[in-house]
Amino acid sequence: MADDLTVDRTPGFKVGEKKTLDEYQKLDQEDEALNRWKASLGIGIAQGQSISDPNDPRLCIIKSLALEVEGRPDITIDLTQPGALESLKGKPFTIKEGSTYQMKAVFVVQHQVLSGLKYIQSVKRKGIRVGKDQEMIGSYAPNTVDKPTHTKKFAPEEAPSGMMARGHYEAVSRFVDDDDVTHLKFEWSFDIAKDWK
Repeated sequence: MADDLTVDRTPGFKVGEKKTLDEYQKLDQEDEALNRWKASLGIGIAQGQSISDPNDPRLCIIKSLALEVEGRPDITIDLTQPGALESLKGKPFTIKEGSTYQMKAVFVVQHQVLSGLKYIQSVKRKGIRVGKDQEMIGSYAPNTVDKPTHTKKFAPEEAPSGMMARGHYEAVSRFVDDDDVTHLKFEWSFDIAKDWK
């Protein structure tokens, strides 16, 4: 399933040169458009406000994932809890056929700018791939005391419907950046059913 989680690349796109936060802050300070872009990332904040943990080398920490469905309580997986990832595959959750839902990720960036974070998901049913999705999450500066986490809601999706769509599905998901660094990879499963359980 490794090939199923390969990033779909735009032809001709090249990843930019890595820079430190200090280098970004000093970069073309007179360029208004670049300054707006840096501000959108949170670059320009006082370095002392960063909440980066010097004992944790990770650049991106996915704190939680949630499935949001209008009119229903969110299904939230707290990934800071021991065994949370391991339980995802063995304990499928149910999605009602034809319902519209969206995923939400809460994460922390630390140490340096995170460039081009993406979510890739491959779904199989009875061993045959039935779908692959890729969602661009974006680029982010390290979190600060004022903004301790980032939240990204993914595009809404509609669950398949009909007798043929109902059943058990298995998925593998990966959070990866422009440098092809995998920040989180996990297996999980879900059931499409006639109604919510």
